[in-house]
Amino acid sequence: MTVMHAARARVSYADLERWPDDGRRYELYDGEVHVVPSPTVLHQIVVARVHRALDDYTRVHGGLAVLAPLDVVLTLFDAVQPDVLMFTHDRQHLVDLRGVARVAPDLCVEVLSSGTEANDRGRKMRLLARHGVREYWLVDMEAAAIEIYVPAGLSFKLLHCVRAADRVQSPLLPDLTLVPSDLVPHATELR
Repeated sequence: MTVMHAARARVSYADLERWPDDGRRYELYDGEVHVVPSPTVLHQIVVARVHRALDDYTRVHGGLAVLAPLDVVLTLFDAVQPDVLMFTHDRQHLVDLRGVARVAPDLCVEVLSSGTEANDRGRKMRLLARHGVREYWLVDMEAAAIEIYVPAGLSFKLLHCVRAADRVQSPLLPDLTLVPSDLVPHATELR
């Protein structure tokens, strides 16, 4: 007897655009729908601080830094929402300010959380590498660390991990002043 498996229909970005807004964030991986869990307050504080640092950088050097939610549509069946993304001065003209991003950003930043870490280190990382993202950062809130990845063929390789009070050294953003310990709020800040 032959076992039959139900085939899942691939969902395209055009299909996703027609769905009613239910308040959830969705990503597509080869047509497979992935629901992005809602972030914690701490996660959002760290995301905002990363964005602020990158936004300050773009004000001086040009470029565009954007916060999620924003779809980055890489193919008809692949769309992701990095926590923070950035286009350099040389590529910001490729962004349609009234639409979603339809080109790979130069930098994508993910703030790790238990609900997203496996995906951020796995298929999202692989997808962004294949589409030419020039740097990929993983921010570990618990360790106050930033892992900086750079392209290695069609994948990424870890360039270095910046911890605590050490300054981020980004090949893409050489004049950036950012230290991981400044991203995570101290207990006295939250009183």
